Amino acid sequence: MGHRVRVLVGLWALAEVVVLVLVASWIGVGWTVLATLATTALGWVLLARQGTRALAELRERARERRAPGRALGDAGLIAVGGLLMVLPGFLGDVVGLLCLLPPTRFLVRGLLGRTVAARLPVALRGPVRVRSARAEGPLGGPFGSGAHASGFGRPLVIEGEVVRDEPVRDDRP
Repeated sequence: MGHRVRVLVGLWALAEVVVLVLVASWIGVGWTVLATLATTALGWVLLARQGTRALAELRERARERRAPGRALGDAGLIAVGGLLMVLPGFLGDVVGLLCLLPPTRFLVRGLLGRTVAARLPVALRGPVRVRSARAEGPLGGPFGSGAHASGFGRPLVIEGEVVRDEPVRDDRP
């Protein structure tokens, strides 16, 4: 896992350098530096504004003893978006803006949710819908003649079928 992260970070840094060189050749070095500084300043402003809102919402939920839910995820996305905006580079600025702006934050949240859910083991994934049908068998009635609340007698058998919407994948290496 660590090797993949290092490769991904290295490729991201290389892409940032390539984009900076392309932008500098297009608009000039001075304008590129100015644009980089402007996006950094914009990142600080957006981080301060959105971060304050997110922390206020988290405080409000804690005061009312409600689960943090999506507010905690939004605070994390705002922190990551602010970091990406503050670091130099135009690719990070685009991704940072997607994380910082409320109208586009749901896109990033949905993409991350699907990515994390796909990497979870099958047993830990979302709810499974179960379809069942009542069948009266030789026990006579839904609970059978020998089944008691005390648990003595013949065992209670419930037949059912587990239905999944997506196919089960085995992601083991």
